Amino acid sequence: MSEEARLRERICTLAASMFDRGLTAGSTGNISARTPDGGLLVSPTGTSFGRLDPARLAKFDASGRQVEGDRPTKEMPLHQAFYETRGRTAAVVHLHSCHSVALSTLPDAGVEDFLPPITPYAFMQLGRVQLLPYFRPGDPAIGDAVRGLAGKRSAVMLANHGPVVAGLDLEGACNAIEELEATARLAMLLRGQTPNMLSPAQVADLVRIHDVAWGAA
Repeated sequence: MSEEARLRERICTLAASMFDRGLTAGSTGNISARTPDGGLLVSPTGTSFGRLDPARLAKFDASGRQVEGDRPTKEMPLHQAFYETRGRTAAVVHLHSCHSVALSTLPDAGVEDFLPPITPYAFMQLGRVQLLPYFRPGDPAIGDAVRGLAGKRSAVMLANHGPVVAGLDLEGACNAIEELEATARLAMLLRGQTPNMLSPAQVADLVRIHDVAWGAA
């Protein structure tokens, strides 16, 4: 099996795992990964994460021209913006996960620091998560908003829509977006309580040790 064939299979396997565990539903969510020759494999528009077909993934060559597969997700501008502004990006995942969406709708949701400092793992895998305003799904302006961050974020939360994570590899991107949703769930469970959060010094230590994305937007 070629390296690209293995990547196709892995995309579909990881997507199905997220679907089976309720991290995205119906035909929502999209995923892409960099191919060995510098192109992209992208989930088709209107498809379920639970039923992706490796042979039907949209394939783009290194120049950005589609050469195989079905029509790609309408969120291509979002994916392209991460690949363009974060040169080491090897995969981008976008979900419509419930708790992160719920947290994004609250009037006191953090903008430059969407996730509260509950556990170290979100900082280790995601760095600082930026909350972006609502955009119509598929609006090219989403890509412009990501470009406006100048590569300083590996993860964003689209208000009333869902999280997006760019990773150095496919598994890393999937693990990180799951951590984002898990932390959002904790934040929703703790609303109205007075939990002990990580201190600024503890967060700074994580930033230093793990070299996470922490630049100002």
